[in-house]
Amino acid sequence: MSHDHKTLAVTDEGGVLRVRLDRPDKGNALDETMLSELGTILAGLRECPDIRVLVLSGAGDDFCLGGGRAEMTQLLAADPTGLALRRLGDRARAVCEALAAAEVVTIARVHGRTIGAGVALALHCDLRVGTEDSRFRLPELALGLPTTWGGALARLISELGMSRVRELILTADALDAQTAHRIGLLHRVAPSTDIDRVVDGWIRPTLRRSASALRTSKALLHAYSAPSRLADVGLLDSHLLAVAVGETTGG
Repeated sequence: MSHDHKTLAVTDEGGVLRVRLDRPDKGNALDETMLSELGTILAGLRECPDIRVLVLSGAGDDFCLGGGRAEMTQLLAADPTGLALRRLGDRARAVCEALAAAEVVTIARVHGRTIGAGVALALHCDLRVGTEDSRFRLPELALGLPTTWGGALARLISELGMSRVRELILTADALDAQTAHRIGLLHRVAPSTDIDRVVDGWIRPTLRRSASALRTSKALLHAYSAPSRLADVGLLDSHLLAVAVGETTGG
């Protein structure tokens, strides 16, 4: 697997692929280039049977400050039909679906702020640990946008439950790490000095598991948690996003 990327730092450590969002000057915003590179890495996992675990983290002060809002506006200005923006939305959804469906165990190692699209990305990982200072927010409604990035709404409801998700979206309130843990957004909370110990504690037993049993278990978990395609309105996310961005920018 190639490790030559513009927006990511990737290392392969004996069955563990570590992928770090590496645009700290941009808050690790999930722009088109980063999504493309994440998609390539996730697709390449099928050709790397020795990899059992993928650890997703972020460089700098924050895990991820969301989607590239400026890029969305530029895409719509360049293509008023919204096609380019819909393609970006479809790519975001494909990345999140690939994370959720990956045969390897995916771990989100979260610190600092995680906002909007960053929440969606972390939420599609199997296991999530955050530092004690981590904060989370879904600000889309406050920004005049629906919660449409990456099919986030279906995953949020599946992982957290409708009542909690309704409150998060309608209030756009920020969550501290302990609250995120209590409602299921995080599986563990750790001091920044101990977060890697938690991650390693998940990795070690996973590397000892039978490869075939691990793949089968992941497939079963994904099958039971995935929403029915007949009822998955997340398929319309990219269209709704294009319309909403157009309205908020006067397009």
